[in-house]
Amino acid sequence: MSACVPTRTAHPTHTERVHQSHSPPPAPRRRPRIASADVSAAIAVFLIALPLSLGIALATGAPLQAGLVAAAVGGIVAGRVGGSPLQVSGPAAGLTVVTADLIHRYGWRTTCAITVLAGLAQLGLGCLRVARTALAVSPAIVHGMLAGIGITIAVAQLHIVLGGTPQSSVLDNLRALPAQLARLQPAAVAVSLLTLTLLLLWPRIPGRAGRLLHKVPAALVAVTGATAVASLSALTLPKVDLPSWSSHALAGLPEGPVLGLAAAVLTTTMVCSVQSLLGAVAVDKLIAARPGPPGSRAARVGRSDLDRELLGQGAANIVSGALGGLPVAGVAVRSSANVRAGAVSRNSTMLHGVLVVAAALLMVPILDLIPLASLAALVMAVGIQMVSLHHIRTVTRHREVLVYAVTTLGVVSLGVLEGVTIGVAVAVAVALHRLTRTRITHHEKEGVHHVHVRGQLTFLAVPRLSRALHLVPHHTHAVVELDGSFMDHAAYEALQDWQKAHTAQGGTAELTGRRPRTGLDPASEVGTGAGDSAEAEGNLWTVPPVLGPALAGDAPIADCRCRPWTPWRNHQCQVPQAATATSRPPKTAAPANRTDMTNPTDTADPAQTSGTSGTSGTSGTKSTRIVRSTADSTESGPATAATLVPAAGPAGPADLADATATVTPAEAPPASEGRGPAQRKETPENAASTSSTASTASTASTATNEHAGSATPRVEAARALEPSGHQLVRGISAFQRNTAPLVRGELARLAREGQRPTQLFLTCADSRLVTSMITSSGPGDLFVVRNVGNLVPPPGEESGDDSVAAAIEYAVDVLEVRSVTVCGHSGCGAMQALLSAESGEARTPLRRWLRHGLPSLERSADDGRPRARLAGRAPADEVEQLCLTNVVQQLEHLRAHESVARALRNGALELHGLYFHVGEAQTYLLTEATGDAEDGGDSGDGGVFAHVGMVNVSP
Repeated sequence: MSACVPTRTAHPTHTERVHQSHSPPPAPRRRPRIASADVSAAIAVFLIALPLSLGIALATGAPLQAGLVAAAVGGIVAGRVGGSPLQVSGPAAGLTVVTADLIHRYGWRTTCAITVLAGLAQLGLGCLRVARTALAVSPAIVHGMLAGIGITIAVAQLHIVLGGTPQSSVLDNLRALPAQLARLQPAAVAVSLLTLTLLLLWPRIPGRAGRLLHKVPAALVAVTGATAVASLSALTLPKVDLPSWSSHALAGLPEGPVLGLAAAVLTTTMVCSVQSLLGAVAVDKLIAARPGPPGSRAARVGRSDLDRELLGQGAANIVSGALGGLPVAGVAVRSSANVRAGAVSRNSTMLHGVLVVAAALLMVPILDLIPLASLAALVMAVGIQMVSLHHIRTVTRHREVLVYAVTTLGVVSLGVLEGVTIGVAVAVAVALHRLTRTRITHHEKEGVHHVHVRGQLTFLAVPRLSRALHLVPHHTHAVVELDGSFMDHAAYEALQDWQKAHTAQGGTAELTGRRPRTGLDPASEVGTGAGDSAEAEGNLWTVPPVLGPALAGDAPIADCRCRPWTPWRNHQCQVPQAATATSRPPKTAAPANRTDMTNPTDTADPAQTSGTSGTSGTSGTKSTRIVRSTADSTESGPATAATLVPAAGPAGPADLADATATVTPAEAPPASEGRGPAQRKETPENAASTSSTASTASTASTATNEHAGSATPRVEAARALEPSGHQLVRGISAFQRNTAPLVRGELARLAREGQRPTQLFLTCADSRLVTSMITSSGPGDLFVVRNVGNLVPPPGEESGDDSVAAAIEYAVDVLEVRSVTVCGHSGCGAMQALLSAESGEARTPLRRWLRHGLPSLERSADDGRPRARLAGRAPADEVEQLCLTNVVQQLEHLRAHESVARALRNGALELHGLYFHVGEAQTYLLTEATGDAEDGGDSGDGGVFAHVGMVNVSP
């Protein structure tokens, strides 16, 4: 059942053990427990780390034991001290080039000392808590650095794959490649090709057998298969040779020039730190995307503490360098394998380190059978994968391919530190170029001269701006579009001087665009409505852009200066009295069973709401043109149909929400949201008048707005002043102008790849319930189904509605969503209609649809069953009680659908219940039941909706 209780009880009951005063209570004995998921994850990571550690040690030219030492220390020390519980540290491919260069220049013992010094530097940076600053590095530089390192690794290991020996630099390796091809070793090539073939084909085995075999890492299979073939065929090949641990070389005192050693420490510190911190952030994303119920142990893994992670990496490098190991950093391949294997704590990372120690001590005879060509092929494949096509597409989309290419070439040709330095310089130059680059164009269209300014308007662009403005003839109308976010004083004065001169010479000038108020717009001299107060708070200037030539006598349809989505920023738009004088009268007739407000202060003055043709609007030079299609209406008849011909301007959800009587925070009701004397009684007929269908995906329905009757005169005036069709066009215009350029790339990707949502979100059609806002989701995340009352009709022919069932089947069987959520909300009009329904009412479409909510009504009225409730307080009224119960009941209906039941049995689907309190802007999550309720007596299927802020997400 869906009913449940919070994880904590307000008054826990337990039996206390009484001890004598002279004997202290015995200390509880806690046995260390390791979850089975951590054990399996540790084995999976160990099987990947063992061959990779040997391969990276081989690629650097270090003793092969050094790779095992670094893997063990990274797992145990960094796993225990670090701030990212599931990140696995060890010898990383990104450090191969740096370490190989250090060994070539200073020798192995000095390289170990440099590793120790780099660890001390990491400890200092961690104590200074500067880890977050590493994330300020451009991703193009990081990806370019990794791509350059990958190319260097691949070219060097290619020589070993062909049976030769690599040179010290990429250029030397490329020059020696023709000679190496002339004397390649067939045995080494055969083993390498076998390793690469197994590495590529193993993850692609289809079917059920493939799913079982994929649990064994491809790297282990490739090296094991190549080793077995080489041993059985008695091939003569260079193989791993692990000397005795008694002769293992430890760190010595650094020898060499001071500046060279300092540069080496700086390079090692930078690469280790950046790679580890970026890896920790990536692990957090993998954990967040991992399926699992919100309260499970896997979901309670805490986010990474980057400063602590830096301390852990520093401690690991100190220990690894002192013991003669390679430098340590977070490894993406092992970390992702750890997360995907289901690890739930840092125990998996530490246990993998223990397994590496055991292998290094007990498996030396087996490790000595591995051909070096197989390890080289494995590392070469890792290097090739570091040149990611996904990263190249990403930097190209963000116009940073130049930074990426320069960094990659710099690392390949000069070295890591030099390449990164060049990449940073190019990134700074590109950023400065973008900040100072301004495109100014001029064109004429139908007698109107348009000057379009794209970019930041600074003094550097003033000469070009002046030339473009002087192309505008006198006595003409000019439109200057400012498409930028910054304007300095020089540009401001240039625009202001030109505007005054052009106006004095008989011309007109209109300034549009997105910028803070500068006083350049003519409307700034006239304080009307809320426009001035909105700008005083720092909102962007929103004079509507002209989408076409204005007609004579036309005027803006409303003096509203609200930008899109301002309802979520204390929406206080007001319509001036002069503007409301031109509006048509609202409907005054009401259904016989509808009780409207009678408060005289909330009733519009008939003198201000009467529709008169040709009256002037908010501007003294323009008027709102009203074209009537019928004769004047009577007071009790329907409102006169009228068409407003406005100048198009930006609008969006702010306008649509305002036109549907959205209550502003200043006039919001108490948290109970009950039906008080100042609110109308909503009936099925009343709700039906605002909804054209019972089951719809519309986000602008007002059928469930419990405050529709408490609309203030400004809202009624806004309704009458601007038809919804014009609001919609203005909103679309604002989207195409401001939002579409930002999301076009992502939508293009979704159009190519198709939709792959992870959740089916079934909620009410109420206009105040914005699913993307309350779930922080974007395009492609949610498959949304909306209807009146968030109802899920039970399956069966008698239901008479298959639209919801079809959506459920499509989402579960075709899209394969991982969770289904039913979300109710406070003050639901459908629930009010159910409570106020009377026998003998007409069977309207809405009434027929609401019959699917009758089980919820019966469940709520049944005193013999536990009731759904909110954690911490009782439901405010009968409506809220029914809204909560309805979520629980609809989840039961959902389980009855065949596709949902099948997915639940297979463990491929989760069900969740949500309740959104509109007045509090707070979401409540339906928790799972354990059998006992906190209030005593309530158990079973009542259901407790816990405050989302109370859900424990810490480890």
